[in-house]
Amino acid sequence: MHLKFLLITVACSVSALPSENDYTWVAPDSTARRSPCPMLNALANHGFLPRDGVNISMDNLVTGLSDSINLAAAATQFVGAKALTASTTGNASTFNLDDLNTHHILEHDSSLSRNDIYFGDNHSFNQTIWDETITHFPNSTISFANAAAARSTRIVAASAVNPDFNMTATEFQNSYIESALYMGTFGNITTGNAVTEWVEVLFTQERLPYEEGWSKSTEEITAAQVLALVNELVAAT
Repeated sequence: MHLKFLLITVACSVSALPSENDYTWVAPDSTARRSPCPMLNALANHGFLPRDGVNISMDNLVTGLSDSINLAAAATQFVGAKALTASTTGNASTFNLDDLNTHHILEHDSSLSRNDIYFGDNHSFNQTIWDETITHFPNSTISFANAAAARSTRIVAASAVNPDFNMTATEFQNSYIESALYMGTFGNITTGNAVTEWVEVLFTQERLPYEEGWSKSTEEITAAQVLALVNELVAAT
């Protein structure tokens, strides 16, 4: 009887953590494709996107971002449409994660955690660059001012050492959107204040920080809410 009760208790505990049990983080093997985007890489590592990073459709992307971080379909489709323009799969309706290494599609100079394409590798995590970024996050949560400073400082630093530095107006806007997404995903969709530890786990381990206490928003994150966060970041810059 005691054993039966224990098994029932364990089963209930397991079902209470569907993200950890259905989408266990697994490091990519040597054949897996990965991108310059830590979030998309994390979703593939968890299985929200194909773990091999190959032949990802718009439906895969919409479902994966909804199930993982509760991002609205319209917000995902904006990114997905751009991603598909870089496709090398032979099928215009799918892309591989490493297709996103293509410069000026979604990848751009002055990433918070990657080097510029001028230096050769624009997709692998760069510890030196991240070490500079994290200096702007000295507290347990990240304010709009912190996030804006990290973004602005990285742009200045990249432009100073990259003779081919080139960010289009669209890429400047997209870099705000990227910061807004981590602020809303790991903080409050209105006030920001992303938890520093959770953000660092995403960037450095390409893992969703379930173990550290994070869970996805119960409220769907809409494009309008992300743009409102962008406005806060612009005002703090």
